[in-house]
Amino acid sequence: MGVLDGKAIVITGAGRGLGEAYARHAARSGACVVVNDVDGEQAEKVADRIVELGGRAVANAASVRDPGQASEIVAQCLEQFGRVDGLVNNAALGPHEVLPWEEDVHCARDVIEVNVLGTLYCGLAAAKVMRAQGAGSIVNISSGSSFGQRRAGAYSASKGAVASLTYAWALDLEEVGIRVNSVCPLAWTRLVERSPAAQSRCTRERTPDRVAPLVTYLLSDLADGITGQLIRCTGDQLHIVRQPAIKEPVLRCAGWDTEDIAAAFDGVLYHHYEPFGLEKRITPRLRAATCCSTE
Repeated sequence: MGVLDGKAIVITGAGRGLGEAYARHAARSGACVVVNDVDGEQAEKVADRIVELGGRAVANAASVRDPGQASEIVAQCLEQFGRVDGLVNNAALGPHEVLPWEEDVHCARDVIEVNVLGTLYCGLAAAKVMRAQGAGSIVNISSGSSFGQRRAGAYSASKGAVASLTYAWALDLEEVGIRVNSVCPLAWTRLVERSPAAQSRCTRERTPDRVAPLVTYLLSDLADGITGQLIRCTGDQLHIVRQPAIKEPVLRCAGWDTEDIAAAFDGVLYHHYEPFGLEKRITPRLRAATCCSTE
């Protein structure tokens, strides 16, 4: 018996890399899988391989960036398998690593349309079906880049949006039995091969199949009651990511003018600046003060 026996799962961007690993693992765990990828030939290969190994799968070549096609992906799962128990929003475009003043606005738009709107369109379509069923699990694929990555502003923004969408949907859908979580994977894929920055954080040993069990777990009933979580998996590390929140101290004043605010940042707030980005950089003002204090 597999943990996904009897479940029907849609996985977008499943023709290669992480998506393929998610699809294969879900199928081995008993799920019927819709293997979606805009590269229809790759989607067919993955689906055919799953069937050869005794699983159930169909291919789909629709584009998630189009709301009508996104709905058709979910509709195919319902038509083929009679249910939609899970959705993995994996389809994404990787970062085109440029400095902000070099950004190609057309490339940036493509990233947002696929990574953010594609996730939104597929999730909305799946949520309607899952609500009627009274149950379901949506797994959105975010990224550690959402913390802030050099030369990847549009991509970082898109993955941050996916995380925020996860939190909001988890609130909205909990009362109708739908769980929504997000995974930040780190694995050696084509995206990493094209990114020197990503290669500095990843090795070839971190293969996509090492992340797939987490996605299967979140799709399964074993994860009942778990929702609204952002979870990072690197193959050998697994941890929950802290969500944005108000940080103490909270300063109060009847009315804040510019001088009051300057005094607050020079005074009470001075040692409460947050490290930022994947590098955990320190605010320049505090860094300068630290350097001076050690001389």
